[in-house]
Amino acid sequence: MSAIETKHQPQTYDSAFLKACRREPVPHTPVWFMRQAGRSLPEYLKVREGIPMLESCMRPELVTEITLQPVRRHNVDAAIYFSDIVVPLKAIGIDLDIKPGVGPVVADPIRTRADLARLRDLTPEDVHYVTEAIGMLTGELGSTPLIGFAGAPFTLASYLVEGGPSRNHEHTKALMYGDPQLWADLLDRLAEITSAFLKVQIEAGASAVQLFDSWVGALAPADYRRSVMPASAKVLESVASYGVPRIHFGVGTGELLGLMGEAGADVMGVDYRVSLDEAARRVGPGKALQGNLDPAVLFSTTEAVEAKADEVLAAAKRLEGHIFNLGHGVLPTTDPTALTRLVEHVHTRTAV
Repeated sequence: MSAIETKHQPQTYDSAFLKACRREPVPHTPVWFMRQAGRSLPEYLKVREGIPMLESCMRPELVTEITLQPVRRHNVDAAIYFSDIVVPLKAIGIDLDIKPGVGPVVADPIRTRADLARLRDLTPEDVHYVTEAIGMLTGELGSTPLIGFAGAPFTLASYLVEGGPSRNHEHTKALMYGDPQLWADLLDRLAEITSAFLKVQIEAGASAVQLFDSWVGALAPADYRRSVMPASAKVLESVASYGVPRIHFGVGTGELLGLMGEAGADVMGVDYRVSLDEAARRVGPGKALQGNLDPAVLFSTTEAVEAKADEVLAAAKRLEGHIFNLGHGVLPTTDPTALTRLVEHVHTRTAV
C-alpha cells in the first residue's frame, strides 16, 4: 500500500472496485457508470437549477451533493468526482464557457506558438475548490472509493484548437500534421496541466483516477503512436508513484486499444463497439478492463437490458479484472430506475 493510500484511503482499499482494478478476487463484479452523476437524475436537475455548469463545478458543497446522488440512488461501487474536463483550463485563465446543448466553447482558439504562453502552470490554489470538495466527499463516502478524472491532452487540445466540439477535427489535424513541433509542445504543456490536476485530486483523497480521451478515436493508430501517445503516457506516469489505479478511456478507440494500453494505465476502459474478450486480446495481459454495455440498451425492456448485461459479463469471464460500466456515458433521458436495476442485476449475477 502506498503512502497516499495509507494516509487517505484505508477504508476503500479492500473495496470491490479497487480489488478489480488491482486484478484481485472480488465478492461481486463492481459497477459504476460514466456520467452517473448528473443529467439523468431529477435530483441533479433540481440542485443545478439556474446555476451554470462551470460555476457548479466550483462550489464544493454542490459538487459533493451531486457526486453522492448516484451512490445513494443506485448503490454503485464507486463515485466519480463531479466536474468537467475543461475545469483546469478555465482555472488557468482560458476564456471558455460550457454552452448548454453545445459543450465547451473557447473564445480565442490556440493555433500559434504565441498562443502557448496562455497555457500557464496549474497550481493547487487554482483549484482549491477541488481539494475542499474531495475532502468533504471522502468523509461522506466512507468505504466507497472516489474516482478523480481529467481530460487527456489530445481531447483538451482539440477543444482549444477547434474552439469547441468538432465532428472532423480539421483544425486540430491541420496543426498536428502541419507543425508537428508546435503540436508536440502544445500536448506537452497540456500533459503538465493535466498531471497537476490529477495530483490535486489524488492528494485530496481520490482512490483512483480516470483519464478521458473522448475524441482520440478520430485518429489512425500511427498518428496516435507518434503524435498523442507520448503526452498521455507522461500524464499516466506522473501519478504512478501514488499507487492509485489509473483508468484510461476513449470513444471509438477499438483500433487504438493496444496502443492506449501501452501508454501506462492499470485499467483500460472499453467502449461498446468491441467485446470485452476481443478487447482483452488487443490490450494484452496485465491490465483490468472496464465496460462496456451500450448506453442505448437502457431504453429497452428490463429483460433485454439484463440479457445484454449478461452478454457483457460472459465476455468478461476470463478477464484478469473487470469493472462493469457502460461503453460511454449515461444518456440524458435515461430512466434512473433502469440504472438501479442494472446495478442490482450485476451484483446478484456475479456474487461469489
